[in-house]
Amino acid sequence: MANNEMLSKIENGQGFIAALDQSGGSTPKALAGYGIGADSFNNDDEMFTLIHKMRSRIITSPSFGNGKVIGAILFEKTMNGDAGGKPVPEALWDRGVVPFLKVDKGLQDEENGVQLMKPIDDLDEQCKHAVSKGVFGAKMRSVINKANARGIADIVEQQFAFGKQILGHGLVPIIEPEVNIKSDERAECDALLLAELKKHLEALVDDQRVMLKLSIPVEANLYKSLVDHPKVIRLVALSGGYSTDDACAELAKNEGMIASFSRGLLQDLRVSLSDEEFDAVLGRAIDQIYRASIA
Repeated sequence: MANNEMLSKIENGQGFIAALDQSGGSTPKALAGYGIGADSFNNDDEMFTLIHKMRSRIITSPSFGNGKVIGAILFEKTMNGDAGGKPVPEALWDRGVVPFLKVDKGLQDEENGVQLMKPIDDLDEQCKHAVSKGVFGAKMRSVINKANARGIADIVEQQFAFGKQILGHGLVPIIEPEVNIKSDERAECDALLLAELKKHLEALVDDQRVMLKLSIPVEANLYKSLVDHPKVIRLVALSGGYSTDDACAELAKNEGMIASFSRGLLQDLRVSLSDEEFDAVLGRAIDQIYRASIA
């Protein structure tokens, strides 16, 4: 099992997990929201330098270390970078924030109403490197668009197969089969997903435990049995395209589910803000998401 102090923080801590793991195609959109247009960089290296500066600014802001953020999910280049003169995972843990790594390589084309993950051929190497950096866990995302029983079974099976590989390195996997909040079959997707998750959780052995990152369900507290499941360290919610206000309102209806927001955390941050203004805006978002997470 991973670092026991980090485990206790994630399992019992009051707060939420920040998702700072935009990568590849999602990075230009994140930068644009921050006020940096595509004309500000000429290649991927320059783009990732800019997004790293944004993330470093977040990580080192006073409000990020106020105890309300208990974890942060990182893109690999962020994990390998520095913040405040320290390696990012070390800088985070010094502030009481547990580091995670995003390990998936993006999504396959839709089949049977879902988008499975692309192969992760270097997963063992990523995990070994993450362990060397002091990272606690690893996150993988796939997407459910339709209430197709076969597709949802396939997506959960793939998630748990990678999850067991991650567990083998002493890391905690975050299983993330996202239900598309724009789907017209959301409620049916939620129910099918719940059944598949329970089946795979029951099949875990010995001390194998995981985290779950799920879309906020249509039916409030539908996932309460997952919150209470002995194989689930923590159930966290993705914002899934909701605004901060809407995501927090929906999350607060679900007992025991805490946030792991990206857009919901970052949507009002701008590169043009002074450090004091930046921290004030970030602090307000953190306070709002924290309140929804402990509601």
